[in-house]
This record gives sequence, structure tokens and C-alpha cells, in this order.
Amino acid sequence: MIREVTGIRKIRMVYLQLLYRCNFECLHCFHGERLKHSDAFSSAEAIRFLILMRDQYCTEAVTLLGGEPFLYKDLPVVVRQARQQLGLNIDATNDHIRKPGSHQSALNALCCARELGVRTGVTTTITSVNIAEVLPLARILEELGVVQLKLHCLRPVGNAFSHPELFIADSTAYMRLREELRNANLDIEIVLDEDLTANSSPAVCAHAGSPREIARIEADPRGALTMSCKAVGKDSHAFWYDKTANRITHRPSATDELTLAVPDVVYARV
Repeated sequence: MIREVTGIRKIRMVYLQLLYRCNFECLHCFHGERLKHSDAFSSAEAIRFLILMRDQYCTEAVTLLGGEPFLYKDLPVVVRQARQQLGLNIDATNDHIRKPGSHQSALNALCCARELGVRTGVTTTITSVNIAEVLPLARILEELGVVQLKLHCLRPVGNAFSHPELFIADSTAYMRLREELRNANLDIEIVLDEDLTANSSPAVCAHAGSPREIARIEADPRGALTMSCKAVGKDSHAFWYDKTANRITHRPSATDELTLAVPDVVYARV
């Protein structure tokens, strides 16, 4: 259905939100009140969806998200089947923002992954609280063997609506951060949401002009599908995965991401 409506024939990666439930209550979380919802993919639904994406859109990789994916009891089942049966690559996805002890807990998990030989990447949302700590964090992650640090711009979705103090008013602060990272001679790859740069992101929808291939699509625990990161959490879904019928449906509305031509997030390397 996505191909018929948009002309897109390949979607390289699926970001699959297995569940909403999380052991954190991040002040900036785009899920907001949905963290309390019980919606989730069953392991069978998750595998059927991934098979559909592989067969219809040549999907090559999956990132398993939540909520907190490590609270998902069938996570090993989904990982094992995605690897063995589908041949998909898996990219498994402080304390003030989350809760006491969360920072050290995350570092401990990265240490375990390194000991197991698992390649890891870290995604961080830039806020007024942590922007000065990005470079020290990058150096710590580098020592832990993390291969990539992805930096996201904070957007007014979900819990962030209630915490305007987290937003950065001075856009030049992003450019200073970018310069600081560029001059640090880091081995870890730093990838920035283009909204963190002076050039910002395109003003038109990245899906305009019927591209034949896009980098990713995100599925929330209900089955709502989003192609633009900027539409995630805003109920701007033009497409849904029907879990019962095992098919993708088109549900156009006046506020969906295609009608509003929501631009995708563009990333740049430092």
C-alpha cells in the first residue's frame, strides 16, 4: 500500500516500537501519556510485520525500541528470529531527566555489550540540561567501544510540552557544539539531526517527488507507521499495520504526514 500511494519501493530499516511500557519517565519523552498504555506487539505480530517489510519493501535491518525494549519479555525471541529466519541486522537501542541511577545503569549495559562483542550506538536528545555534557559523554562512550553517537533535536511532543525549560533558545549553541565535537578528534562517529545545525532541515517533505527508496519507517505499538521522525508522536500517521490482517492500510487524513508534507529529519556527520 505504501508503494501504491507514494511510489516508495524500498524501506531500508524498520524502527519497531515493541511496547509503550518503560521503567523511566523522561521529561522529554515523545510518548508522553502513552507510556502508561498497554499496547504492544506480540512476538508473532512483530515477526509477521518484519517478514512483510522484508518481502514487500526489501527491508535490511530493524531497530527494536519501546518504551524500554528490555522490558519486553519476548525480546530474545524477536531478536533470534529476526537474525536467523529473516537475516535482518539488529540495532538494539541523566539522572535528572530520567531517574536516579539511570546513567550508570546505561553505562553498565554498554560494558556488558562490549564484553559480549555486540556493536552499540547511543542516541541522545539535546536539551538545555545536557548540551554542555555532550563532548564528555562522547569520550566516555568512545572508551566503552560505542561506535556511534546520534544527537537529536528536542521537539515539543509528549512530555516535552510540559518542560519548556529543556528547550534551547539560542540556536547558535548548536553550532558551537558542532564545532567543539569537530575539533575533539574523536574516533566515535557523531551523527547530528540537521536541526542542530545552522542550515536546519528542508522546508519541504523529503518524500515529495515519489522517491523509490527511504531510509526508515517507524511502527508504534498500535501499528501506526511513520516515515518522518518529525511526525513521530504527533498522530500524523498516513499508514497503519493491521496486525490481524497482516497488511498495511492507508488511512489518509487532513493531518497526516503526507497531507501536511512533513519533512523528514536529515542527519549530518561531524
